[in-house]
Amino acid sequence: MNTASVQGTTSADSPCARETLRALYGYVRPHRWAVALGLLLALVGAAGGLLQPLATKELVDRLSSGGTLTTILLAMTMLVLVGTVAEACGAYVLERTAESVVLAARRGLIGRLLRLRLAEVERMQPGDLMSRVTSDTTLLRAVSTQAVVNAATGAVTLVAAIVVMAFLDAVLLGVTLVVVALVGAGVASVLPRIGQATGRSQAAVGEMSAGLERVLGAFRTVKASGAEEREGARVEAAARRAWRHGVRGAKWEAVVGTADNLAVQLAFLAVLAVGGARVASGEIPVSTLIAFLLYLFYLMEPVYRLVEAVSGYQEGAAAISRITEVDVLPAEPSVARGPARPEDWAVVQYPASVRFEDVSFRYAPGLPYVHQRVDFEVPRTGMTAFVGPSGAGKSTLFTLIERFCEATGGRVLVDGKDVREWPLPELRSVIGYVEQDAPVLAGTLRENLVFAAPGATDEDIRAVLARTRLDSLVERLPHGLDTVVGHRGSKLSGGERQRVAIARALLRRPRLLLLDEATSQLDAVNELALRDVIAETARETTVLVVAHRLSTVTDADRIVVMDGGTVRAVGTHEELVAEDELYARLAATQLLTPAGRPRR
Repeated sequence: MNTASVQGTTSADSPCARETLRALYGYVRPHRWAVALGLLLALVGAAGGLLQPLATKELVDRLSSGGTLTTILLAMTMLVLVGTVAEACGAYVLERTAESVVLAARRGLIGRLLRLRLAEVERMQPGDLMSRVTSDTTLLRAVSTQAVVNAATGAVTLVAAIVVMAFLDAVLLGVTLVVVALVGAGVASVLPRIGQATGRSQAAVGEMSAGLERVLGAFRTVKASGAEEREGARVEAAARRAWRHGVRGAKWEAVVGTADNLAVQLAFLAVLAVGGARVASGEIPVSTLIAFLLYLFYLMEPVYRLVEAVSGYQEGAAAISRITEVDVLPAEPSVARGPARPEDWAVVQYPASVRFEDVSFRYAPGLPYVHQRVDFEVPRTGMTAFVGPSGAGKSTLFTLIERFCEATGGRVLVDGKDVREWPLPELRSVIGYVEQDAPVLAGTLRENLVFAAPGATDEDIRAVLARTRLDSLVERLPHGLDTVVGHRGSKLSGGERQRVAIARALLRRPRLLLLDEATSQLDAVNELALRDVIAETARETTVLVVAHRLSTVTDADRIVVMDGGTVRAVGTHEELVAEDELYARLAATQLLTPAGRPRR
């Protein structure tokens, strides 16, 4: 599913009611007893209010007959107190439960997002995904508890009030129901519009978040290009769409919000006219009319609850639809992993072997193949370099080894075992990976270094800092290893970020080290030092390098030449210069001149 398909099925269109209710029940089910308690307390509070008109009728009758009022006044006072306390306790229970539902939804969604297939994440807008975790889950608060309880209490108290009103006078009840039914028909036609407006507003908020993430992710480029106004206009357009749909939803909510009051007011006038005539004719006593009018105003509360429940459901359905869209995206299997142990990073295990057997790969059906019948073998230890023109499929080899994507055909073997048969945590725990753009995460330098090896000791860190020539950087930083490096390592130079990424991979002490253009941003001095580090690492670890610099390639024990997604030739530098025309041309033109020292 691509971005268009995910965003195209925005909650602007009403989701299937059955699927929405099933998803809603899934969120509420773990908290069903808390919701039941909140519902019980709400019903107790509603019962207190339901009995007050009857108590008022009894009070009027006693006034007419000259009876004592003390008992009935005490009873009415108790009804008010009990109902108020019960409603307050119920509101707290429901709000607390609602927050728990939101927390559970966010935890599940975050876990799902972090397990999504790499190809799915790269096809989507990160800002839109973040919007689903933040703003969309917030809408669950109302629908998960308040809508459920409002619907239940509103229905129960409405039915109870109608029964009592029928007992008081069936004629007046008939007048009331006719008026309410006429207003309710108009409200029913408006409610779906609220869900549509909410869904479109949430989708626009997702677009706004995606636009902001796009700008902030390339902030310097935006400023250097003088594109602030253009990019600001793009984000503002999404904000305006969110505003427009939000205002449209507010308009319909205002209509719905006043409809219940209108229904009661019209019913009051009708009942007052008909009831006055019946009192005048002696068909009912005045106390019955007073009690009926009190129940009529009491109806505002359950009707309001029902309207709020339906309105909240319409809003929540839009949010649930956007949240559940993520649940259908392809994700990696969730595999439980035991706690990390310090000794996991203290012992160097035997190097890993790698073999590609007739591997074909493309990102999706209908797209061209990135690899076609790729076949080569990398023995344990030593360094293997991959070279070839841009787009030859070199970096994608690492994607398949890490199992970010899976081969369309053939097998990728690590230690003679298909990577699809490895538990993912175990497979990735033996690999150190340095990406082409060497990302550094927001946080401190120490947090970045130990990111893949949280059990590394201070001694391990000092050793790897010295190997990657980062020790002098640490000495210059104001807080040493605890210095914050900024968003995406913005306070470090490109070469420093690259060395941090290499140090992070080395600190893990991997059995297989994957370096994708790992020295492209280094100066000659630091490159020479890191070449020595890589050569030393290759004596005890299997090292695979994607490189364009001849200085890196000539150090390799074997070189794999790729062209058009296939393996063209395998050999040493001298062999390939003499035997392969493409490699000879690359060495003479695209590959850089050797930097600093002869090949050993």
